[in-house]
Amino acid sequence: MPVALITGCSSGIGRALADAFKAAGYEVWASARKAEDVSALSAAGFTAVELDVNDGAALEQLAERLSQQHGSLDVLINNAGYGAMGPLLDGGVQAMQRQFETNVFSIVGVTRALFPLLRPAKGLVVNIGSVSGVLVTPFAGAYCASKAAVHALSDALRMELAPFGIRVMEVQPGAIESSFAKNAGHEAEQLINEQSPWFPLREGIRARAKASQDKPTPASEFAAELLKAVRQSKPPRLVRIGNGSRALPLLAALLPKGLLESTLMKRFGLRAKL
Repeated sequence: MPVALITGCSSGIGRALADAFKAAGYEVWASARKAEDVSALSAAGFTAVELDVNDGAALEQLAERLSQQHGSLDVLINNAGYGAMGPLLDGGVQAMQRQFETNVFSIVGVTRALFPLLRPAKGLVVNIGSVSGVLVTPFAGAYCASKAAVHALSDALRMELAPFGIRVMEVQPGAIESSFAKNAGHEAEQLINEQSPWFPLREGIRARAKASQDKPTPASEFAAELLKAVRQSKPPRLVRIGNGSRALPLLAALLPKGLLESTLMKRFGLRAKL
């Protein structure tokens, strides 16, 4: 039975992927940060792991446990992440650091810890990026930058892991039905206050936080399509799934930069002079 490890399985994309891979015959190791989510995953029949993807000691323990039980890992899906919303200067360096620790640095940390298990299986590493790494929007600068970094490190890892027979796939979802917008909205509300120079534009910030749920593709459909890609004899380097996943990168490539920025500024209320 092939073994898959998926991070960030408490809900949304991660949980849908865990369900899809389990139904397809994989032994799924599903991780989450909160104890109650780990209990729910265990009750659903997964090998549930309580894991903070930024905890190096926990990653070493996970690798040791996997090694003892299986000795190899067929598929690693780096899915854990969140969306930091709000003006870049309001969030500042600390918000950027938190965003990159979870969305970017953890991919390197998790993959590094599990590399010895991926190597004998000639496994597949799947990094969940976003179309936001291609089409950059206001009030999501930290998130967009983190997903652009996921794209770059996926390309680098693909070349560096090739001599070991390990393949790397990047996924750029569009709008997927999940709790992302709810969590992003919560993140945004932490920054929205009357002291911010952008306070008069707060509805634009809220609109950006909700944008990922604009006619979203069901998470189950996303998971089924990704599973199909993973099971190909030659998995594609890049997969785009979900509403807007193809149209938005096309707009970014074809529209003049000035027109694109003007359109996005209008969409999120940035045309007013403050």
